[in-house]
Amino acid sequence: MSKSAIVIGAGIVGLATARALAVRGYRVTIIERSSKAVGASIRNFGMVWPIGQPEGELYERALHAKSIWKEVLAGAKCWSQEAGSLHMAYSNDEKEVIQQFVEVSSYRPVSFLNAADTLEKSPAVNGTGLLGSLYSEDEMIVDPREAIAAIPGYLEETLGVTFIWNTAISEINFPNAVSGAKSWSADEIFVCSGQDFETLYPEHFSAAPLTKCKLQMLRLEAQPENWRIGPALCGGLSLIHYHGFKAAASLPGLKARYESEYAEQLKWGIHVMASQNGLGEITVGDSHEYALTFDPFDREFINTMILDYLATFARFKSPKIFQTWHGIYPKLTNGKTEIVIKPENGVTIINGLGGNGMTLSFGLCDEVIGGTYSPLD
Repeated sequence: MSKSAIVIGAGIVGLATARALAVRGYRVTIIERSSKAVGASIRNFGMVWPIGQPEGELYERALHAKSIWKEVLAGAKCWSQEAGSLHMAYSNDEKEVIQQFVEVSSYRPVSFLNAADTLEKSPAVNGTGLLGSLYSEDEMIVDPREAIAAIPGYLEETLGVTFIWNTAISEINFPNAVSGAKSWSADEIFVCSGQDFETLYPEHFSAAPLTKCKLQMLRLEAQPENWRIGPALCGGLSLIHYHGFKAAASLPGLKARYESEYAEQLKWGIHVMASQNGLGEITVGDSHEYALTFDPFDREFINTMILDYLATFARFKSPKIFQTWHGIYPKLTNGKTEIVIKPENGVTIINGLGGNGMTLSFGLCDEVIGGTYSPLD
């Protein structure tokens, strides 16, 4: 008989773990506390973002995750676009960082575009003062709300995964996962429940180098006349946010200037990007606040700073905002990219991917279940 597994959580990490188990012959049950996934997995840009990962294992993991995304999205009949990304330069030091990154990144499909070629690539780019851009072919856009809602049906129909919704697991005593008077047992249990990991294994959560991150985001209405922005768009502040750009030797100098000129934006962890979904809506963000407990209120001045910085590099046919929200996810404080620990025999916790969940989860979980995972130094 095939082995059985319980996966707790139907967000992106839980879905990725369930898929990795099911394709290897496991009988998989996902138990989710809500009637559908409503956490950080649906509150993001929908960017599969290899450009943000440094050279080596993380970049390769992102590419592997992208290949799985394409397989799963095709099976779930979900929209996606291999749009690539544009990172604009409006100052010489931004241009220098981008050109250096291209020079040392021969393993990536990246290039430096002059201002005219940048505007040809995207009609949404602000051409005033534009010096050029970094164009990367790797990035893919999905609609996280559509995809996270549709993938469970694909896993059920294609791989035989069972879903139990509206059921909060309050205790794990291997081989049992317990919810009130009900319990389920399996050969292996995987805890993939985002910040809910804190309630199931509080001692391991408190011992881990974890905090939480609250981010604010906005969505603009569908653009008129099916107008498309092309690649995902990024301002210069994203260059100091993503570790992949550390390959550029002059990045510390750019960061020092930003810390002086954009001190208030960096205080709130603001860097600004925009991606467009299949409906033509544009998601914009974001900010990053770190703590273990947050107030439940969004801050208008943060959204204003995001939109003001967005205007320095992008213009849209319709700037009308029709949704704002925030998300919260666990974030490691030691620079690592994930936690994979075994708090007891038969139980594995996969957590701490921070803002890289959409980019890395399918690759990471395939490695963990396939036995090829090893923590990065």
